[in-house]
Amino acid sequence: MVNLVKGQIRQSLSGYYDVMGEDGVEYRTRARGNFRKKGQTPLVGDLVELKAEKVDQGYLLKIYPRKNQLVRPPVANIDTAVVVTAVKEPDFAANLLDRQLLMLENHGIRPVIYFSKCDLLSEDEASEFTELATYYDRYYHTYMSNQDQVVASLMANLKDEVVVFMGQTGAGKSTLLNAIEPDLQLETGEISKALSRGRHTTRKVTLIPIRESLLADTPGFSSFELLDVTVTDLPTLYPEFRQYQVNCKYRGCLHLKEPKCAVKEAVAAGEILQSRYDNYCQLNELLANQKPKYR
Repeated sequence: MVNLVKGQIRQSLSGYYDVMGEDGVEYRTRARGNFRKKGQTPLVGDLVELKAEKVDQGYLLKIYPRKNQLVRPPVANIDTAVVVTAVKEPDFAANLLDRQLLMLENHGIRPVIYFSKCDLLSEDEASEFTELATYYDRYYHTYMSNQDQVVASLMANLKDEVVVFMGQTGAGKSTLLNAIEPDLQLETGEISKALSRGRHTTRKVTLIPIRESLLADTPGFSSFELLDVTVTDLPTLYPEFRQYQVNCKYRGCLHLKEPKCAVKEAVAAGEILQSRYDNYCQLNELLANQKPKYR
């Protein structure tokens, strides 16, 4: 008997897609060739319809519209991204953090920041960094306390969500995941090793049910492009810019050379972090000078 089932892709590996059906059964499926013709690739997190005679012999028939998707990691329909950011070893990189936050804003994904390795800071460094973390906490949910406190509070705020964990290599992402779910220790290590071997490695992407949420580990990275963001879009991705720009003299103000710009005034008054504005100017110049991408 052939079953038509709706469900969610929980894992992809070597052309196979494991789907958790609404009937509570997990199906192993493959994608029909018509997806290729349409230029569609099923992603972990996709809501799909499948046909299956047996639980290990199913075929995907349809991908329902996505609310968002990421290229790296290849996951769809994400609610929240936890951005693990080291304050030391590797050194804190404000530009990288801001790029990650902008990318998430652009995709409609709620960012949560976890500043890791705070125990490596001296007393003076910790005091200085707390001020910076307090600024980010005005606009994003931010954690800087010890890991045990973070885990309890973090997971209480992530119920019934699809959550990705992202961060620079060495930032402590796997350590945090293992603290959330100790049984992941071996699995995350294996995934991390596989992902570090290079472009020809078979990549496994998995959503793991943990504490009433679905969690995905993701590759470490040090940089990425802000795809599909225009110069005019960029200032709208900064929540603090949106707060002040209603008072700019000119509609569509880019907060660069325009007179009577409320955002620049807020920077000068110390109400907007100078490093955030400097990163904005740098990214604006980068986007203004980039060559158009033809698809």
